[in-house]
Amino acid sequence: MTTFSDFNLSKELEKAVSNMGFEEPTPIQAQAIPIGLSGKDMIGQAQTGTGKTTAFGIPLLEKIDINEGIQGLVLAPTRELAVQVAEELNRIGQVKGVRTLPIYGGQDISRQIRALKKDRGPHIIAATPGRLIDHIERKTIRLNKIKLAVLDEADEMLNMGFIEDIERILSEVPEQRQTLLFSATMPRRIQSLAERFMTEPEMVQIKAKELTVKNIEQHYMEVHEKQKFDVLCSLLDIQSPELAIVFGRTKKRVDEVVEGLIKRGYSAEGIHGDVPQNKRDQVIRRFKEQTIDIMVATDVAARGLDISGVSHVYNFDIPQDPESYVHRIGRTGRAGKKGLAVTFVSPREIDHLKLIERVTKTKMAKMPIPTFRDVIAGSQQATINKMMKVIENEEFNEYKRSAENLLEETDSVTLLAAALKLLTKEPDITPVKLTAVEPIRSRKPKPKFDRDRSRRTDRGRSGGGGRDRRRGRSGKSGFTPNSKG
Repeated sequence: MTTFSDFNLSKELEKAVSNMGFEEPTPIQAQAIPIGLSGKDMIGQAQTGTGKTTAFGIPLLEKIDINEGIQGLVLAPTRELAVQVAEELNRIGQVKGVRTLPIYGGQDISRQIRALKKDRGPHIIAATPGRLIDHIERKTIRLNKIKLAVLDEADEMLNMGFIEDIERILSEVPEQRQTLLFSATMPRRIQSLAERFMTEPEMVQIKAKELTVKNIEQHYMEVHEKQKFDVLCSLLDIQSPELAIVFGRTKKRVDEVVEGLIKRGYSAEGIHGDVPQNKRDQVIRRFKEQTIDIMVATDVAARGLDISGVSHVYNFDIPQDPESYVHRIGRTGRAGKKGLAVTFVSPREIDHLKLIERVTKTKMAKMPIPTFRDVIAGSQQATINKMMKVIENEEFNEYKRSAENLLEETDSVTLLAAALKLLTKEPDITPVKLTAVEPIRSRKPKPKFDRDRSRRTDRGRSGGGGRDRRRGRSGKSGFTPNSKG
């Protein structure tokens, strides 16, 4: 199993990756990051939601010298993607001090010019082609120090008519640069683009998996970060799961959730990458034996777990990508049994939730946040269910005489009400504070013809001018990338 530590990253990026809770790279990251770090050109074919931004972001951030100007360029088809890429690179790059600025049409260009001059300017530009050419022509952005250029969603950029703009932009960057191209599809036009602007690119292809789940009732709850823990406890009291797995994004998150659950009287333990293997095996064994009924885990720690009887999965933190979502909730609904999965989503993560729904071809039902009255009613019902199970199994003969004696002193309704009160778990409001984690954000679905080409309509231009100066750079007449994957 490949981990991020296998990439021999700088201390700053190792810390950044750890802070973000990344442990195991996605398939595109596992193959693309080593190639990117090696300095070779690369073509990556992968779908949206597979972790492409981190796949090119880590090699890009490693190459940045924070004492120099703009050294990295990411071209994106839409303003939403440019903003998303910039946010992701800023999150990963903040430990190293790398600044990424989104540049896109529809925003006042003078505002962008001020941002370009602020704090010695950015190190990386994430831009839509039309607006970037505006800046090139104004000489407010110079690309003469670019070390690595990324074409993200290249097929979309070509579909939207950006080919001349891309040619113009790539003619402005140094010839001795590294180029990474990512595309969901590989039409002939992409091959021609790579032929002209890349040198012997390595090819990484990640086949789209069928990401579907059955026998699992799927819900989501829109919950603010500070509410998450109390809502989790409410659901545990109401739903009374036989065995539940709670997924957290980071090791620290897992430790804090376990500590909080124990404080409130739940039987819980956690597993993650820093838990020794013998301890991890012990926790899993205790969970299987139902000595504990709640296990809190990171994605990697739960990889490959096959435990029968898991009735509920709670995504305390929304997973990074659709594949992780399917893996997580697949811990329940096994052996023909029904399962229940609930995903907590902050308001800023709704777009990411929609991405997961779209890729997995599922629709999660929105679940309301339970009230205090819901918790009391749910806890009482859980007690009733346990009592009925005892009755069905006739596990009460030695108590019959005492029950008969009690019925001589009071009526049956009063007696049962008293029993329910004694057996029902009262909501525990012991204060628990968790360290907040950053929300995961995805761009909104782009309009079909959002071309960000205001420079042409505003200025009456028809094209970007300037063909590529480096035609035939690879010295080859055909498209023959080295295949990986």
